Amino acid sequence: MAKDVLCEVNSCKYWANGNKCNASSIYVVSHHGSNQARNSEETDCKTFEPKA
Repeated sequence: MAKDVLCEVNSCKYWANGNKCNASSIYVVSHHGSNQARNSEETDCKTFEPKA
């Protein structure tokens, strides 16, 4: 398990100082609708929620 999860998307409610992610878990999916991706550009973070 990763010790630190970094995120530069400061419009996310889980973003914290130092580009840290405060989410209790991270959910990443493939653009293809399967469990396969060839590079990071083919993935999305479904954990993202906009700040209120």
